[in-house]
Amino acid sequence: MGVPIKISRGIHLISAFWTMALALLIFCDVMGRQLFGAPVPGTKEILQNSVVTIAFLQLPLAIYSGSMLRTSIFADAVPAALRRILRTITALLGIAVFAALVWSTSDSFFDAYRIGEYEGEGSLRVPTWPVRGTVMVMSAFVALAYLHMIVLDWQGKLDNEIEAPGAIAPPVAE
Repeated sequence: MGVPIKISRGIHLISAFWTMALALLIFCDVMGRQLFGAPVPGTKEILQNSVVTIAFLQLPLAIYSGSMLRTSIFADAVPAALRRILRTITALLGIAVFAALVWSTSDSFFDAYRIGEYEGEGSLRVPTWPVRGTVMVMSAFVALAYLHMIVLDWQGKLDNEIEAPGAIAPPVAE
């Protein structure tokens, strides 16, 4: 298993713990409202920023595990060589989309960091630059993951390209 895949798994683990922490926050907020008439301050702001961040943290592993949305009705009807070309084209489109995201979010990230932009009023103000930075950095990582998948595909290192075209072949025991 390569370094990018290990990093993707580590990032995914962070997003899983983050999701569990949000579930606990929601529970505490609901119980605080019901039992004490006092919700947890800033829950809304924390949640709305966290959902975007968690989604982008999960993207690299989704690509490496072959979990990105795809339709197989057309791909299953063509020969293996054409499937590889189709996978390459779709990966190139993915690179283009996420490179465009990097390009389009970089200015807003740097501006948000520079001016100290935040969301929320009153008891909790959540800075926006971490979310914008995560979108930018993870979009770059996703574009590189797509490029890596193209290389792995053309080297024949993907396992079971029909059922899970992004699945990395398990390491061979020596």
